[in-house]
Amino acid sequence: MIKVALCDDHAMVRRGIRDTLSEAVDITVVGEAASYADVRSLLRATPCDVLVLDLNLPGRGGLEVLSSLREEGCSVRVLIVSMYAEDQFAIRCLRAGADGYLSKTGDPSELVAAVRTLASGRKYITPVVSEMLVNNLSTPTAPSLHDTLSERELQTLLLIASGKRLSEIAEELMLSPKTVSVYRARLLEKLKLSTNAELAVYAIRNNLV
Repeated sequence: MIKVALCDDHAMVRRGIRDTLSEAVDITVVGEAASYADVRSLLRATPCDVLVLDLNLPGRGGLEVLSSLREEGCSVRVLIVSMYAEDQFAIRCLRAGADGYLSKTGDPSELVAAVRTLASGRKYITPVVSEMLVNNLSTPTAPSLHDTLSERELQTLLLIASGKRLSEIAEELMLSPKTVSVYRARLLEKLKLSTNAELAVYAIRNNLV
């Protein structure tokens, strides 16, 4: 039996994932978490084979959580799930140490297949990501400006592009407004832009939102 833990701050999303996985006779969900602190406690108390981890968590984002778990010596296989398109985020997550990436908009059967693949010790990539990797090997492309962003800077960019104010971003990321302003300033500098409107246009043109 494959033991799976879920980490997503939205209870409805966790329920949907749990219901999908419960239809597989060889998979059982052994625990759920909504934050880094929760999942850390869960993994210490409950052995599991695969962690299904949301990319956008409040406080520490998914990649920060992944990095912290690896630094602590946690060897659980990690499947990152996100609403964001594979062509922009999958390779970034794999490079950060994830064992697979899956869009939440994908077919439920993909989730089951991904969990089984990770549990067998292999990495899970979709045909879209596989083609991207092959293309990158055959025709290397220069990195985009947004490839230089940290996870927190990228989160800030996406939230600005979605129309949220700095105070709302601060609340969602569990940061101070001053800290969010610092991230915004870094974004403008790294992307060579001047306003929030330009940040939004950049995100749209690069298919980040």
